[in-house]
Amino acid sequence: MSIKITLNTVLRVLTQIRHDHRTLAVLLLVPSVLLILLKNIFADRPDIFDQIGLMLLGIFPFVSMFLVTSVAMLRERVSGTLERLLSTPVHKLDLLFGYGIAFAMVAVVQAVIATAVSYLLLGLQSQGSPAVVIVIAAATAVLGSSTGLLTSAFARTEFQALQFMPAVVVPQILLCGLIWPREDMSSVLQAVSHAVPLRYAAEALGEIETYPLPTNLMWRDLLIIVAFAVVLLAGGAATLRRRSA
Repeated sequence: MSIKITLNTVLRVLTQIRHDHRTLAVLLLVPSVLLILLKNIFADRPDIFDQIGLMLLGIFPFVSMFLVTSVAMLRERVSGTLERLLSTPVHKLDLLFGYGIAFAMVAVVQAVIATAVSYLLLGLQSQGSPAVVIVIAAATAVLGSSTGLLTSAFARTEFQALQFMPAVVVPQILLCGLIWPREDMSSVLQAVSHAVPLRYAAEALGEIETYPLPTNLMWRDLLIIVAFAVVLLAGGAATLRRRSA
């Protein structure tokens, strides 16, 4: 790997995002807009908004980063950009980590905006610090990016990339505990949920809602989220094929 090449990749991806206003809107504004909608839905039940809204601070970034990253990487594959880069001495990990770092930086900005809107504008309440919420939300967004980078390898068109949404994202939302408590699910579903990354994000944010200081369970869940992201990023690297010179 080369730090210089990785940083050049980061700069190239950030430049592309900066000039794509629609992508910027999806990444930076849509999560906040959806949270505002949720606040108005539960205008008479702030307790429900506090519980669901806090979990969605992790789920919305995951979903938006998954969609944007999978489509962006697919464009690189279809346009031949990746193939041309891989025909040079550039290591595939330089490309994947470059993409990962670039989207991680965007994820931090996204998490800060969504958390600030939730706490300062919408009145979201939690026992834990909003700063810790930002850390969890950013980590979950990075997880979404890693998932998108991996799944893009199995699509041939942007439409196919979007088709992974119901297959990869929706089951995680159903099993993470947002819609129904995991402990009230069947033993089979509880067992399956252990392999669902969003489950750990929801659990970590639940700890922030309940306790004023970070708990050991929250730190464990955060480490698991990061581990999932690294493994998925490595899986994405394995899908890249270097073209013979």
